[in-house]
Amino acid sequence: MYNVMDYGAKGDGITNDASAIQTAIDQCSKNGGGRVLLPGGHIFNSGSILLKSEVDFHLERGAVLKASDDLADYYPLANEGKIVAHQSGLPSFLNSEYAGRPFHAFITGFHQKNVSVTGFGTIDANEKIFYGTNSGYHIEGTYYPRIPLMLLEDFLHVTIKDVTMINCAFWTVHLVGCNDVLIEGLRILNNLQMANSDGIDPDHCKNVRINNCHIECGDDAIVLKNSGDYRKYGACENITITNCTLISTSAAIKFGTEGEDDFRNILVSNCAISKSNRGISIQIRDNGNVENVVFSNITIETRRFSHEWWGRAEPICLTAIDRKPGVKAGKIKNITFQNISCKGENGIFLSGSSDNYIEEIQFQNVKVVLLKNSKWEIDGYDIRPCQGDGNMKGKISGIYCNYCKDVDFQGLRIEKKESIMDYYKEDVTLLEVTNVNVF
Repeated sequence: MYNVMDYGAKGDGITNDASAIQTAIDQCSKNGGGRVLLPGGHIFNSGSILLKSEVDFHLERGAVLKASDDLADYYPLANEGKIVAHQSGLPSFLNSEYAGRPFHAFITGFHQKNVSVTGFGTIDANEKIFYGTNSGYHIEGTYYPRIPLMLLEDFLHVTIKDVTMINCAFWTVHLVGCNDVLIEGLRILNNLQMANSDGIDPDHCKNVRINNCHIECGDDAIVLKNSGDYRKYGACENITITNCTLISTSAAIKFGTEGEDDFRNILVSNCAISKSNRGISIQIRDNGNVENVVFSNITIETRRFSHEWWGRAEPICLTAIDRKPGVKAGKIKNITFQNISCKGENGIFLSGSSDNYIEEIQFQNVKVVLLKNSKWEIDGYDIRPCQGDGNMKGKISGIYCNYCKDVDFQGLRIEKKESIMDYYKEDVTLLEVTNVNVF
């Protein structure tokens, strides 16, 4: 046991305890491993922390690890000799492109093994220091990319269990090129207005289990990625997501939009999605493919949050669209939806491209209930990011399919509630099928 108080940490919420915490981690790893303890009843103010092999970083119940107010306390992120430069970009709701590598991180590490972050304590990422403009529904950050709460690259055997993470202004748990990951009982509670505050982002990861988590965040709750700067780690594959409760002002579960490699062999089950701007979204804009994915036993409730957030309250949205000229989108193939109950302001939306059909999609025992439950207009569909503004204006449908091949409906039910009819009147349809082969 390596108690950070024995290494000089004050735990008074004022002193920067980073040096004491890091010394405890270094000693623990050097001596062959053990537990680094942040005892309860204290607030540990800290800048960047490096996790190392064979360390269980444990926050006792009542302990708070809080990110420093001073940006100078986050040293530049180095990877194989490369210092990452600051990138300032377009507002997050436009078609800004991100290669996946920030220039700072709060809790980080590279090429380690047998690492865990555990305990019933809290990690506070201190979002307020990153506030930019605020529309009342969407807070833009002061710069982009901002500081993730956790960025672990090339870790083998990672466990994150029972911790509560709050107030992150960017991706909360960003795992890059990691293998054998268990995330269980994690609570992520971010500001629903904060742009880019994703929950869990496995990026080029393999053999990942995400279980029994509760996530509330302004942006995607659980999102699989294959971002450009980490291509060397290959596909995102062999992943299970189960028994999670999710709330998001973007998509609760998403693949993409960063997709430079393949997503395959993924199971999502027994999840409850509520109050989300979009439920399940597979957004392929780069050359990675998606195949062999099953979504089962999921309830989805959607409502539109505001015009800045991507999405029009679609419970399920699959799109394969070229990001820009010269960047060819990959294929979406062999996706199954079983025992899905959808309720909200829009229907299921599937759209490939004239030269890139979405293929082999199965809907088994799927129910869609359309009802109006927000003040925002639902005037069609949203295909951002893409060339142009991405707004497909027009009537909505319970199911919309365009440029799809081999779509199978078994036990599909669509209901239109009076509230939706009052809002759309004759413009609501049950099934809109174009350029589709249904079997």
